[in-house]
This record gives sequence, structure tokens and C-alpha cells, in this order.
Amino acid sequence: MTHSLPQAFVRNFLGSSPVWYKQAILGFLILNPILLATVGPVITGWVLIFEFIFTLAMALKCYPLQPGGLLAIEAIVIGLASPESVSHEIESNLEVILLLMFMVAGIYFMQSMLLWLFTKILLKVQSKTLLSLLFSLSAAVLSAFLDALTVTAVLISVAVGFYSVYHKVASGKKFEHDHDHSNDNTVAAASRTELEDFRAFLRSLLMHGAVGTALGGVCTLVGEPQNLLIADKAGWSFIEFFLLMAPITMPVLVAGLITCFLLEKTKTFDYGSKLPPQVREILESYAAAEDAKRTRRDIAMLVIQIIVAVFLVIGLAFHLAEVGLIGLSVIILLTAFNGVIEEHQIGKAFEEALPFTALLVVFFSIVSVIHDQHLFQPIIQAVLAMEKEAQPAVFFIANGVLSAISDNVFVATVYINEVVNALNEGLIDRDHFNNLAIAINTGTNIPSVATPNGQAAFLFLLTSALAPLIRLSYGKMVWMALPYTIVMSIVGYTAVVMTLH
Repeated sequence: MTHSLPQAFVRNFLGSSPVWYKQAILGFLILNPILLATVGPVITGWVLIFEFIFTLAMALKCYPLQPGGLLAIEAIVIGLASPESVSHEIESNLEVILLLMFMVAGIYFMQSMLLWLFTKILLKVQSKTLLSLLFSLSAAVLSAFLDALTVTAVLISVAVGFYSVYHKVASGKKFEHDHDHSNDNTVAAASRTELEDFRAFLRSLLMHGAVGTALGGVCTLVGEPQNLLIADKAGWSFIEFFLLMAPITMPVLVAGLITCFLLEKTKTFDYGSKLPPQVREILESYAAAEDAKRTRRDIAMLVIQIIVAVFLVIGLAFHLAEVGLIGLSVIILLTAFNGVIEEHQIGKAFEEALPFTALLVVFFSIVSVIHDQHLFQPIIQAVLAMEKEAQPAVFFIANGVLSAISDNVFVATVYINEVVNALNEGLIDRDHFNNLAIAINTGTNIPSVATPNGQAAFLFLLTSALAPLIRLSYGKMVWMALPYTIVMSIVGYTAVVMTLH
């Protein structure tokens, strides 16, 4: 069937996305200039933010890079942001970009070791509740000393490994890790119930682990990018940072683990699904077969991966170099000593991270709109005008809400700079500055688990190739994070009120 040229353009726009979605994006692109001309840049900026959030929510319909990128380009064209401000945001977040480019690719070359290790754990631990607690606590501890994105990359790699093993056996054909989401047609030998149970099992483990990265990331100076920024402004050491945050972070950690336990026991909010017996048998058979056919060369490769993993942990824990550079070192070491010397073999490792890296740059463009239009400025000024005793609690709430809809690193940057200015101008004393800095750090890290927008690790999980395989949509993530958001926010807010005066 042939189409006219205009029809061809319409069909090509955003590919196979639903017609209503294409119409919505075109409507946004037409609406924004009209709003700018009629109601001004501030309201248009807020509308643009919610339009971008809409593209993230529809990630399973269309990868957000294209529609979000069109909105970002339009924002620059109509003057809501400038190319210079976008470049500044990218420069400020270069560490995160390097991390995604190299660290996630480095984890790719550890897949066989990670799958071997976590398969042993999965098969040894029969209790789903205990397994969930183990995933959450492990993610928290690792994130406290490493980086949430790195830990999330590990979780994704492990889950992809489990799914690929099951898919290969259940479908009777080799699993190819690509972006074809029509898996129900290929998994002919497995019942739909078994497949859905397995997906629900993986979803719950990943969400427990993702929340765990937030629980641990808030605790230490190296846990999240904004932590380092806040500590630098405040002049805190590693130990000092941990001790100052502990009155809030430790109760939140305990509350988070209790929530994990209760969710698995009550089987609410899509948690509680157990590993189907048939899938367990498949994984056990796979593990036994792999152990039986493992050669000396395979064992040597595993040993190299374990050694490099130890190097990775030490390098990140002691911050021997920027995280992305350590990731590049991991790539070099693993490929050199495991015989991966062809360019196309190395290139596969970058397929997962680079689309998200591009999306993150688009996200920074939207953040530059927030910065250039001073969208958060009235909120900050209103909080600083309140009673001194009430400010830490209000800062916690304001930071949490804004982080959930934008980006916690940006929100923390804006708020800590304003507080530093207030300190330098003599509007607040040093003790009050410390209290506000603690409220900013905990506020940007804890309530921001509410949506994938708030934390890069959550957004990375949502936009990964794994998400459609296990049916993890934007709405599903928000729903599964809801009990954590409520409990952690209430406990964090209470601790802020009780300890920061």
C-alpha cells in the first residue's frame, strides 16, 4: 500500500507510537509557543516540565529521548533556555555522564560472574522475604560506598541474566537480548501464569533493590552526587557527614527494611510474588549444566572478574578517581585479561547505557529551563522567610516534592547555593546552616523515590531494555514505590522535626 508524501511523514513521526500519543506530542509543540506569548515564560516552563514527565510516563509506548528531545529543542528555540545554560548543566554533571558511559559498560563484562554469584544466592535462599531483604540491604550497603547507578546496573544485569536463562529454555531457542518486546509469542512452552509470576518476582526484587540504593545513598558523602556537593559547601569530612545524617538516615533505613518485610508478607502493591517452581527448576538445571561444562578458561575468566570487582569496590570506596574513569579502567582490565579484543565485541557493552546517556542530556536541557526561568526561586525565598525553627522541616518537604518532579541533584544544587548565600550575608548562623544542609540532603534523597524522575537510578531502570520485558512501566514504578515513599517520608520528616531545631 502506497502513501502520499505527507502521509509518509505522519507515519514516520515517532514510528509505531499510538496515534493519540503522536497527536499529544504535536499538541505540546504547538501549545508551548502560544503559552509563552500569552502567559509568559514561568507558566510555560512549568507546563514544559509536566509535558516532559508525560513522555517519561509513556516510556513503554515510545522511548522518551525522541519526544523529550523535541520538547528540549523547542524550549531552546523559543528562549526558555539557552545552549550555554544546557552546556553548563552538562559540565556540572559530567561525572554522571562518564559514569553511565563507562561504568555500566564495565558491568556488562562482569555479567557471567554476577549471574553465577546471584544464581547461587537465589537458589540457596528459599524464602522470598529473606531474599527481598537481602537485595534491599545489599543495595543499601553498596550504594553507601559506591554509586546508586552502578548498583542499579548490577541489578539490571543480574535480572537480564535470569530472564535470558528462563527465556532460552522456555522458548526452546536462543535468547537474543534486543528491544523486541513481543516475548509472549516466543515463550510458547511456558504458561502465561508462570511467565507473569516470574515477571512479578523480578519486578519486586528490582524495586526492593532500587529503593535500597536510595536508603544507602543518603547516608554517606559518596552515596549520591549531591551529597558530595553539599559536603563540599559545608566543609564536612566523610565521618562528619555520616554522623550528622545518622539521626535521620538510620531510622529511615530501619523503616525501609521493615516496609520491605511487610510488603512481602502482605503481598500488597504488587509485591510478594514467589519464584515459580518450574522457573526454579530451570535455573537449577542451568546452574548445574554450567558448572559441569565450565572449563579452566571459564574459571580463569571468573577469577579475573572477581579480582576486578574487588578493584572496583576499593576504587569507588576510596574515591581513587572519578567514577567514570574507574569504569573505563574496569573495561580495559576485563577485556584485556579475558581476551575481548575486537571492536564490535566491545561495542555491545555500550548499547544499554548510551541511549539513557542521551536521554539524561535531554533531561539536563529541561533542568536548564528551571534554572534560567528561576522556577524554584519563589519557593526558596518563601521558606527562608519562615520562622527559623520551622525551616528545616519545610526544606525537607519542599526539596522532596521538587526532587520527585525534577532532579534531586539540581534541586540540591539550587537550595544549597541559596543557603550558602544566606550564610555569607549573615542571615543565618553556622548551626542553622548545618541544619538546613542536612534537611536539603535528606529531603532530596528520601521522598524523591516517589517517581522515576527524582533519582537517576530509578530513571535508568525504567528506560532500560529490561523494563518492558518484566512489564515495569512508569505507573507501576510509582505504585510500587508508594508505600516506601509514604513510610520513608514520614519517618524522615519526623526525625528532621525532632533532631533539627
